[in-house]
Amino acid sequence: MAVTRAYLDYNASAPLLAAARAAVVDALDIAANPSSVHTEGRAARRVIEEARRSVAALVGARPEHVVFTSGATEAASTLLTPDWKMGRGAVRMSRLFVSEADHPCILGGGRFPPAQVSRIGVDGAGIVDVEALAGALAAHDKTEGLPLVAIHGANNETGVIQPIGRIAGIVKQAGGVLVVDAVQAAGRIPIDISAGYADYLILSSHKIGGPKGVGAIVAGADLMMPSPLMNGGGQEKGHRGGTENLAGIAGFGAAARAALSGLATIDQVLGHRDEIEAIVRALVPDAEFFGTGAPRLANTTFFAIPGAKAETVQIAFDLAGVALSAGSACSSGKVGPSHVLKAMGHGEGNGALRVSIGAATGASDIEAFRAALTGIAMRRAGKERAA
Repeated sequence: MAVTRAYLDYNASAPLLAAARAAVVDALDIAANPSSVHTEGRAARRVIEEARRSVAALVGARPEHVVFTSGATEAASTLLTPDWKMGRGAVRMSRLFVSEADHPCILGGGRFPPAQVSRIGVDGAGIVDVEALAGALAAHDKTEGLPLVAIHGANNETGVIQPIGRIAGIVKQAGGVLVVDAVQAAGRIPIDISAGYADYLILSSHKIGGPKGVGAIVAGADLMMPSPLMNGGGQEKGHRGGTENLAGIAGFGAAARAALSGLATIDQVLGHRDEIEAIVRALVPDAEFFGTGAPRLANTTFFAIPGAKAETVQIAFDLAGVALSAGSACSSGKVGPSHVLKAMGHGEGNGALRVSIGAATGASDIEAFRAALTGIAMRRAGKERAA
């Protein structure tokens, strides 16, 4: 008999939505290249432009300011470069500022030399040290070039939401440019780039129920863009060469439409997360939760069981039919110390478990989590008695 599993790892990759799957399948039936001018090519182009409008609507942008990429990592590598253009003129970014708790694709610095990357700390709740950022930007020598700041809108491990409004004001005052990694935030909190949320956003399709292998750069204006990472035939207005991934982009557009309407269900998701946290507290009273002292995404909880290695507990959950993470899933399946916890001052320790859910999470998923954790807690208690 098939075992019904509970999937509680949406921050790694959300399940493919039925609407996104249908959009992908329909697009696969269009044989033409979207750059072709014949009837079939124009049909393919219409699919891309409809998706572009949908992705733009999700974050309050203009469609012409959306550039499709192969994913968030490519988007980050494109944006994190010293070399930019304003029209035909060159613009130089002389230093990149990131937070210690950013995703590895941001922490890596993109195309900046390591010596030109500065890391800003976070507090015990995971909030970026805004005063330290302000001080670093004030000390920046703009005669060498502009400062570029890249910060995650919401943390992929803790779900902590950064004060992007304050950060944007500080960056603007310093004459800098702000890139927000909105991969986890998009579709989970309202975002409006037109209201000054950021100068540029990084998005990923599969985090909101679209297909893997497609993402986007979203600009707040068309005044300035980074030098292309991918040069080719002039696709995406010359910002990203290569024939567009028609099927992936179609699915991304469908997922963006669903994510925008799904913002109305956040309270339901929050209720499920609170129920999961109550289960943990009841079964493991000494569990330690991270990021609870700051605003968090409604779908994410990050906790540790004292004395237990996170990866060991993750395996126990998996064997019990529950999929969740020990940290992030961004290192090709490797499990290691959480740099986010270390940045928050918790040391490397034994790591922590991340439960991340979505609108499709239901009572059966929560009960499966309860049953699995009950078994884990009983075995833990037995070991403690034996000791």
